[in-house]
Amino acid sequence: MSEGAREAVPGASEGTRAAHEGILRRQSARESAARTYARALPIVPVRARGLTIEGADGRRYLDCLSGAGTLALGHNHPVVLEAIRKVLDSGAPLHVLDLATPVKDAFTTELFRTLPPGFADRARVQFCGPAGTDAVEAAFKLVRAATGRMGMLAFTGAYHGMTAGALEASGGATDVRVARLPYPQDFRCPFGVGGARGAELAARWTESVLDDSKSGVPHPAGMILEPVQGEGGVIPAPDDWMRRMREITAARDIPLIADEIQTGVGRTGTFWAVEHSGITPDVMVLSKAIGGSLPLAVVIYRDDLDVWQPGAHAGTFRGNQLAMAAGAATLAYVRENRLAERAGTLGARMLAQLRKLGDEFPCVGDVRGRGLMIGVELIDPEAPPHPAVDSPRPAAPELAAAVQRECLRRGLIVELGGRQSSVVRLLPPLTISDEQTTAVLDRLADAVGAVASGDLGRGGNGPCGVGEPRRADGGGAEGELHGDGRELGRRRTP
Repeated sequence: MSEGAREAVPGASEGTRAAHEGILRRQSARESAARTYARALPIVPVRARGLTIEGADGRRYLDCLSGAGTLALGHNHPVVLEAIRKVLDSGAPLHVLDLATPVKDAFTTELFRTLPPGFADRARVQFCGPAGTDAVEAAFKLVRAATGRMGMLAFTGAYHGMTAGALEASGGATDVRVARLPYPQDFRCPFGVGGARGAELAARWTESVLDDSKSGVPHPAGMILEPVQGEGGVIPAPDDWMRRMREITAARDIPLIADEIQTGVGRTGTFWAVEHSGITPDVMVLSKAIGGSLPLAVVIYRDDLDVWQPGAHAGTFRGNQLAMAAGAATLAYVRENRLAERAGTLGARMLAQLRKLGDEFPCVGDVRGRGLMIGVELIDPEAPPHPAVDSPRPAAPELAAAVQRECLRRGLIVELGGRQSSVVRLLPPLTISDEQTTAVLDRLADAVGAVASGDLGRGGNGPCGVGEPRRADGGGAEGELHGDGRELGRRRTP
């Protein structure tokens, strides 16, 4: 749904609709042309709880974007709100630069408790600027200082942030000091074979680049990789390949940086995604969910890399006390309630259900993911196939965008990613219930069916319209709450 293309909301008052439209118009007039989510998701959130968002126009949505993976516990989880209130009520300073505080000590203790075995015992933590891209920049600076080298290794399809150095290591970069390596995948394997053989060829290519004196790639300062590429299209790295990358880098004294900004805190079925392969990286960059919905980013690294002089890296907002309190509460809740294990089980169930869409609709090319990090790639079934044998048909960004719009009409928020933005992405909170999961899958399947049949917009004003759950239980077991905790009540479909 493009900006300006709004539908009337059944039951909403003229005043409510006018306020909603006015806010959107002012945003369009005042904000940068660089805005992204607001273009595809023309909603004005005013209340949220768990999986559910209520817009200013009275519509309700199931949010499977979750702040791009930031909201591990969903919106306004009680343990997060209580942790924030406790700090506010205590009179503790909210801004302390990098001074030690009880709140920071509690956060660091809980964070170290969750780290992969063998890593925490020798780890140091650097609090940096509040965004994930700040942590990536700090990690690059760290390994360059520790090794005395400058170049970096990164992978095709990568996304590490929007600042200059992080962009250099991301998939669309040009004119950089980063050598690009093939990231293994089955559906669009760069070698055309997929599976274990494709991953092995990718590993051999990496070895060749590093060991060939004429490769044009000098000995690098570090390698950065995502255990699951998120923005790249939800592509999980094979565990054997991850172990090969660890062996290759260790043998050549190249620090391995794991970007766990989106995959961390239980998202993929283990607390940290590197645990699937059993590797221990030299550096981990963390953000998003570790702040419990508030801005926070850190770099965790092996103590022998800690060669920085005082002030070598800083950041005015590295001491965000509210984020540390919210983050500690989130980390503890995920750990104590075994939400990572539940994410793995529930994610496998969702993948199995979604793969049935590929049997029913030719436009669904691939369904993949790990835990509650899921992608559905749309292809053009009418386009001529690639001349290579068994190659997939071309990506279909227009169909993916249409699915996203149809999802929104049905009260489901999803994101797009991957090559040409052809992958519909699901990042629900780890607290999603079974009945909410069913509602999400029903709405997504309904949207894909509408796009595949060309019956667009049919959910706009009927029982499956925007804000009206396709199922009576779509609101979920938690219910929906006002910002102050008062019950909104359930609105059931007829």
